[in-house]
Amino acid sequence: MRGRTVCLKRRRGARDTHSRCHLTLSVGWGRMGRMSEESLPADALPEYAERVLEVAELIPPGRVMTYGDVAEWLDAGGPRQVGRVMALYGGAVPWWRVIRADGVLLPGHELEALAHYRDEGTPLKEASRASEGHLPRVDMRRARWDGGERADGHT
Repeated sequence: MRGRTVCLKRRRGARDTHSRCHLTLSVGWGRMGRMSEESLPADALPEYAERVLEVAELIPPGRVMTYGDVAEWLDAGGPRQVGRVMALYGGAVPWWRVIRADGVLLPGHELEALAHYRDEGTPLKEASRASEGHLPRVDMRRARWDGGERADGHT
């Protein structure tokens, strides 16, 4: 293991249903947790999650993989399992490079993802005026990475 960490989070309303006590959550509810100095040891991260995050780190800047692509690369799990890992632990890696197959930006993180895509030169399709929020999508035909060429620093 490479020493990845998962931050501790506290959310009001998170309760143990049996004792009705507040719980410390290892990640934010349903979205990417942010890394912090208060973190768990790397062995607290499930092995499958570590593998998913390693694949996300391999994706070169300006390229993307779908949740299903990552599962296929690992030959384990499926798109939902990869999505769950990214939702829980994705803040530790370039999360914006693992996306839905239709290229839609991650709900709730659209503007942050869009800034990353523009910085990295990720191919985008401009949104039509009829689309909600007029946000572009990732151009999957041009941006999708098949793992054939490796990112700098990875073999």
